[in-house]
Amino acid sequence: MDSIDLEVLKTSAAWIAAGHRAELVTVMKTWGSSPRPIGATLAICDDGTVVGSVSGGCIEDDLIARVRERGITRTVPEVVSYGITADEAHRFGLPCGGTIELAIEPIGAHSRIAELLAMLDQRQLVERRLNLDTGAVALAPAPAGNILELAGNELVTQHGPRWRLLIIGAGQLSRFLAQIASAMDYHVTVCDPREEYRAGWQVDGAQLVHAMPDDLVQQMRLDHRSAVVALTHDPKLDDLALMEALKSDAFYVGAIGSRLNNGKRRERLLQFDVTPEQLDKLHGPIGMYIGSKTPAEIAISILAEMTAVKNGVPSALRLNHAAALTPESATPNACLVR
Repeated sequence: MDSIDLEVLKTSAAWIAAGHRAELVTVMKTWGSSPRPIGATLAICDDGTVVGSVSGGCIEDDLIARVRERGITRTVPEVVSYGITADEAHRFGLPCGGTIELAIEPIGAHSRIAELLAMLDQRQLVERRLNLDTGAVALAPAPAGNILELAGNELVTQHGPRWRLLIIGAGQLSRFLAQIASAMDYHVTVCDPREEYRAGWQVDGAQLVHAMPDDLVQQMRLDHRSAVVALTHDPKLDDLALMEALKSDAFYVGAIGSRLNNGKRRERLLQFDVTPEQLDKLHGPIGMYIGSKTPAEIAISILAEMTAVKNGVPSALRLNHAAALTPESATPNACLVR
């Protein structure tokens, strides 16, 4: 789930618990250009406070103005369109004549938002069905698939737990990677059993643990919203993590190292009961080629590749190994080859 939309749900639950009236707004359809994707959400309180975004501008202003002028009077959901005419599109800041259709839902205890958040805390993938005629809500485990769909008179949205990143190694590169990933709302865990590396290592929002990497990977029960990046340069640590991570459902598993070292790593992993199919999941040499040289730039390249994989960008578009490899990548001492 996008961090903005998770914040919307948490804030909505707080408003409901405090006795406020509120509305949840969901992007149902878009035509032409739209600043926010289908499934994006916004919540507005009866005092005009708003969290989230459905357009990035004037539609939010219009929704706030209506609540401040009339209060929250809806008792059932309503479907509202913005940008039907060129004048409206210009007025509401929709680019290139874009049109957006919103579901505006009055929320309360019947909306089951607190229950939804509890399921997300348990790392469940949840389907929320909103009856557009009555406002009744049903929750159920969801198969991986569409973020949003219309099924008759029901708006079906899919909500998933927070994305996780496990970093093996508490070095300088790990610090930059943890900082950027935390800013992208990943829940970041850094694992390093070596006390000399843990000493003095701290990044706000990142959890530092001293367990052995393979034990921690097993304990975390990595799912399809989890990523693992091995950065220690120590086969005794990186390989332990990779052996378990490649057998998991993690959407991304990567390891730093030169082209030569990456080849040796793959040979070792095949000797430790990792199958060729599992090994195909390994991203190594790690990162998208951006000519990175500094730790901060390397961290950006890693997260760029992670983001592309997470968003389903085909590998042929993400990189061309032959073109991406730098001349230094063939040498044993090269750490990053993209």
